[in-house]
Amino acid sequence: MVKKRKSFVLFCSSVLVGASLLLPSAVSANMSPGTPEEQNYSVSGFVDHDELTQKLQQIEKNSQGNLELDVAGYSNQGLEIYKAKVGHGDKVVMIQSEIHGNEKTGTVALVNMLQQLAKNNSPKYKELREELTIIAMPMMNPDASEANRRGNEMTWSEVVEDFPQLEEASPSWNYYTYVNDYWDYKSNPGFDVNRDFNPDLDYEPQPEDFPGNSASPGWFITPEAQTVRDVYKETQDEYGNVDVFVDLHHQGQYVVEGTDDEVTLSLSGEFVPDPNTEEGAKYSEYADVYNGDFAKQLNVAAYDALQDVGNSTFNHISLYPQGLDLPGTALGAFALNGSGSVLFEVTGQTQSFGQKKKGQLVKAVETGLFGIVESVADESVYDIDPSVYDEIPATER
Repeated sequence: MVKKRKSFVLFCSSVLVGASLLLPSAVSANMSPGTPEEQNYSVSGFVDHDELTQKLQQIEKNSQGNLELDVAGYSNQGLEIYKAKVGHGDKVVMIQSEIHGNEKTGTVALVNMLQQLAKNNSPKYKELREELTIIAMPMMNPDASEANRRGNEMTWSEVVEDFPQLEEASPSWNYYTYVNDYWDYKSNPGFDVNRDFNPDLDYEPQPEDFPGNSASPGWFITPEAQTVRDVYKETQDEYGNVDVFVDLHHQGQYVVEGTDDEVTLSLSGEFVPDPNTEEGAKYSEYADVYNGDFAKQLNVAAYDALQDVGNSTFNHISLYPQGLDLPGTALGAFALNGSGSVLFEVTGQTQSFGQKKKGQLVKAVETGLFGIVESVADESVYDIDPSVYDEIPATER
């Protein structure tokens, strides 16, 4: 369990277009907020931490025991990181949102999903609760969410306080200290938490592993990553495996390859090279549990659910860039630990579109998520040909 910090700080309210899973640690100062008009829309229509607390507590209260809510840990600034559990089946699905605090539609979609799963007593939802155990961690980086920025709020000196062996080490490569037109990390530093994971879930930070790089594992130096790691390990211990892990993100604005259709969201199930291949030989210790085909089947299940909506923006789904090697991401680390992992990358950042667009994107995330959980519950996911994954149209970037 991550310790609760004694001090709290005021959160900044600056705005930047964050980027996708591929964003480097520095962002160009001339990046626009992501619309041709270069507008910044209010994020007040999304869920802040106080509202999340109230919504989750209300769902639990009205769920007739179907939802169990716990504080899994605390952010660096002392905000609660929640774990909500629905269902009692032996197939385990873990979903998290807002590892980057300016990627907010996933949290709204996840709360909506929890409400349906916990309160709806139709045969469909009863079956989902019987077949699945769904563990949700909405807004797992609340400090970043409150500040509407990508990185958490944490200094390197705080890391050294927690890990004295790092006193002579260089700060990790994902430590944000830059300044641009949208916010000031120099006076309020933080880390890209989605580079702080390690396939070795028992890893302890070692000075020789710093500063590292994007193709190297992370270190579990942030309390947010530690909390997710602890929930994952506890779930492994209780159920034997986390069958599915889904991470809800945002990206830039792109089109579906070969069309003029603006991407609604992109999907991916590939974050590290397969340990059973020559390229992935450095991960050979995970070869027996890695299941790339299952990840592809899960992605196709989400894709098919969105295609079934009909001729609409919900059909503008693309495949996120492939050939990645990112073991420091939650998706890469957990894929190597045997989870079928799925990335959702919604178009744009939450401050770069209005409320109508927000509603469309939240619905798209919900639709894809239900496509996954329903196919796992009825086991139809196992009938999907994994090769269909490669037929999902690419993203033209």
